[in-house]
Amino acid sequence: MIQIILLSLLILNSPTLEVNGQQNYSGLQSESCDIRDETGPSPALLYTCNGQNQVCQAFLIFKSQPPYNSVKTISKLTVSSPKELARINNVGESETFPTNKEVIVPVLCSCAGPYYQANTTVILNRNDTYSVVAEDIFQGLTTCNSLLRDNSYGEFDLEPGMELKVPLRCACPTTNQSENGTKYLLTYPINRDDSIPDIGERFNASAKSILDANGFSEEDPTILISTTLLIPLSTEPSSSQTTVRNSTNTKPVSFPPIFGSSPRTKSKGKLYAVFAITAGCSMLVLGVVLLAVVLIYRKRSKGLLRRQTTSKRLSPDDLRVEIASFEKGFQMFGIEEIRKATENFRPENRIKGSIYYGVFGKSHITLAVKKAKRDVSREVNILKKLNHFNLIKLEGVCKYNDRSYLIFEYMENGSLREWLCRNDNEKDWSWSRRIQIALDIAHGLNYLHSFTEPGYVHKNIKSSNILLNRDMRAKIANFGLAGPAKCQVQTTSRSSQTTTHVVGTRGYVAPEYLANGVATPKIDVYAFGVVVLELMSGKNAVIGKDIENGRQVLLSGTIVEIMEGDDHNPETELDLFIDPRLKEDHRYMEFAIRVAKLSVACLKLEPEARPGMGEVISTLAKIQADLQKN
Repeated sequence: MIQIILLSLLILNSPTLEVNGQQNYSGLQSESCDIRDETGPSPALLYTCNGQNQVCQAFLIFKSQPPYNSVKTISKLTVSSPKELARINNVGESETFPTNKEVIVPVLCSCAGPYYQANTTVILNRNDTYSVVAEDIFQGLTTCNSLLRDNSYGEFDLEPGMELKVPLRCACPTTNQSENGTKYLLTYPINRDDSIPDIGERFNASAKSILDANGFSEEDPTILISTTLLIPLSTEPSSSQTTVRNSTNTKPVSFPPIFGSSPRTKSKGKLYAVFAITAGCSMLVLGVVLLAVVLIYRKRSKGLLRRQTTSKRLSPDDLRVEIASFEKGFQMFGIEEIRKATENFRPENRIKGSIYYGVFGKSHITLAVKKAKRDVSREVNILKKLNHFNLIKLEGVCKYNDRSYLIFEYMENGSLREWLCRNDNEKDWSWSRRIQIALDIAHGLNYLHSFTEPGYVHKNIKSSNILLNRDMRAKIANFGLAGPAKCQVQTTSRSSQTTTHVVGTRGYVAPEYLANGVATPKIDVYAFGVVVLELMSGKNAVIGKDIENGRQVLLSGTIVEIMEGDDHNPETELDLFIDPRLKEDHRYMEFAIRVAKLSVACLKLEPEARPGMGEVISTLAKIQADLQKN
């Protein structure tokens, strides 16, 4: 309790770090569990998504500790490729590391909202807390605040056997760093005897580049054990740069000492030690009082969590009641407010069908309004649980008479289908633009499938349901058919979610869903494969009709036949399906082949043969990285 009090006092009195680099060093903030980011991204959570790329290869340093002391266990803990982890550490895949051996962990780092992160999970043991997970298990590679943000469990409601989502700290180089030769960023947990010059010398990075990367404005800053630094690297890290740490240097502590190489830093450590002893004695009584407060808070938190996590299906009648308990960001709109904003739904304000745009409130924010006669309670129930940059954001709801009105963020560039059909020479039609759109869709689906509770299947992925904002970033929309996903397809479908009423769009519907209503995330993967072909070709999912039998000719079937046919050189036939606007890049056929192969993998007839969205993201990220090479 005294340590918590002292930590809180130090946080309150810590100077604000100047923002002058890639990221801001978190300092003591990462030790706290009560810092939020309502006013903007905070280094107390993760590193800000402000790099040149949204997705990149990154590296972490993890010190081997039983039971996480082998290639197999460390790669599983961090969701890293065992093969790549073994390669970069110059060991075999069956290797067991000495205790406290620094292990290089390669991860795919990507933006999720305002932060970069590499996503993994962990199963809780007895006495595990958010702080234990952040500091002991992951050694500062995640933070208590980011764990609280990504999980629905209250701080005092963790139990053995629960699975926690764990966002790991990583980042991608900024444009300036890339121009200066930085190719990778390594997340390095600080140890007892570390100093920035020593770290730089070990990893062949200048002290200045490390200072700039972490937002330091002074040449000899204070750095703390159990926090992380970003190390800019011009090449991949190697096993020769790692070491076995002294066992006394590795265990994180709640009240970390201050470490550094200069006399000024050492004097600070002594000062804090004297302060800790004095403050500890004077605040002992206060600690007892605070303990009582914590116990009361714990009791109330459990009750609040139970109220928040008790789910029920909304009926149209209780939609208005339920809307009052929506999370922050949802609003109950009045019909008059909507009519005023849309100028009484005048034709000029129509976007498409029953969707209009309107300018709301004194802030004059433009939003989209969707009119619906159907029951929207299921869609609202799902959307209120989702929070991802690549999923359309529901701003509010209105219920008036027999109609419902859903108010969404406004997407200036319309749907992906509309964008592909435009003929505007001033637009950016490049491979880079289209691969970024594909990555956005993949990130949205990966979140939907794997990082919500429960996981969801969209069931209606198609180019007209992918919307583009002002910056041409893609977001998945139209969740009217979405539902929970129970499992992946196995040899039998008894445990999979099934439906007798199959709804979808010709050309996008997976064969197993069309045949027997089997709805797993793999039907979204299938539809994504079709959208990828649309991005490559600019063509519709249905490209014509066979004159002989009158059947529709599908884009997906045609490309699969080209790629899997007897011809081992499909370039000639594939060239006929590549959007001419992509042929300005002399490497267009190389990328077309890679994109087509990814699509064909997603279009496999057997659902279990299709990749997961995590694998899709990895493949697209490699294509994106190669596109940036001259």
